[in-house]
Amino acid sequence: MTAAHATDYTWFEQRYPVLGEAYCLTQVEGIGAEELLRRFDAPAGREVTGLDAVIAAWETFDDGEDEEAEALFDLDEDRLLVAVTELDGWALAIEPYGYLGSLHDVIPRLAEGTRLVSHFRNANAVDHFNWWEHGSCRLQFEPLFADQRHGSDADAPGIVGLLAACGFQPDGGRHPLHTEAAFALAERLTDVRLGPERLEAATFRLGYAPRP
Repeated sequence: MTAAHATDYTWFEQRYPVLGEAYCLTQVEGIGAEELLRRFDAPAGREVTGLDAVIAAWETFDDGEDEEAEALFDLDEDRLLVAVTELDGWALAIEPYGYLGSLHDVIPRLAEGTRLVSHFRNANAVDHFNWWEHGSCRLQFEPLFADQRHGSDADAPGIVGLLAACGFQPDGGRHPLHTEAAFALAERLTDVRLGPERLEAATFRLGYAPRP
């Protein structure tokens, strides 16, 4: 397990201000990017290189000017852009202004037979962190309120210590870097270190998932 801390992820909002406002990041162990898109029920589109290109694709899609999306499905359908890649044995999905990987009626399908870690924040600062294994929720909480936890491991001594080590205040109080602490906790649970250089070098497959 890495020793990641919230202060290791202060670059995220600075480097990607659009995602700093609203994002969902989902990691699923041991499956490929194409399989993760299938679990999202998302038709696959083109490949792009780098997270900046993902954000540009989302902006085009959000403006209703995505010719590829128009060729794949009826634009009257309500869909969200999902970009997937693979890092260190995990499939990674990033949703600009999305939330599908945080929904409890979607997570079991994404995590089927394996482990899933996801975290989400919207423009109103509503946030969620999820850790599931083999159909069971081990930990779910709002990073802004890390003392209000659910799941089979929510109150395990090791979890309380782990949250504190990432920069949360698991016994109450709000940490100003609670979103960054969610990234640190995801890294500790997956052993996948994210950074702007790595995200800009990654090849992402775009997909278009139906909104529940």
